[in-house]
Amino acid sequence: MLRSMRRLKLLVLCGLVCGAIALGEAASVRIIKVLPFYLDQDGRQSLTPSLYERDAYQATLRRNPKLRSGMRFDVQWKARGMDPKRLKLRLELRGSQTSIYTPMVIERPVKPRGILGHWLAFPLDPATCQKLGEVIAWRVTLWEEDRQLAERKSFLWQ
Repeated sequence: MLRSMRRLKLLVLCGLVCGAIALGEAASVRIIKVLPFYLDQDGRQSLTPSLYERDAYQATLRRNPKLRSGMRFDVQWKARGMDPKRLKLRLELRGSQTSIYTPMVIERPVKPRGILGHWLAFPLDPATCQKLGEVIAWRVTLWEEDRQLAERKSFLWQ
């Protein structure tokens, strides 16, 4: 009886450890954060390093399109244990000047930097911003060749 209880405890413990390992692997490939920024005529997103000031300046740029020169999407991603040469990030944008059924797509190969997560910037030049119009919705996906690994999207993406 005592032996069978020990075996049962060991079996349950092994199941819990295997489940935790599987959960850890699934969570190690993800898009952590997407930050869309308007850029001013000097290519700046903010006038100072303060987050409060950055948000206030972004509100000013949002209200005054004539002050903008473009846009940039900063994406923080993580893909632990994956070969970075096979990975790419895809940004899909729906704007006021584009069709809702065919979003603008921009792909970039990734370059891993950092330990906790990696950042990749998607700059949009003035011509692209004009063709796009006001950004209505966006989606960022992480791909390994033809297989989608992770996704992060805005509230209005359908």
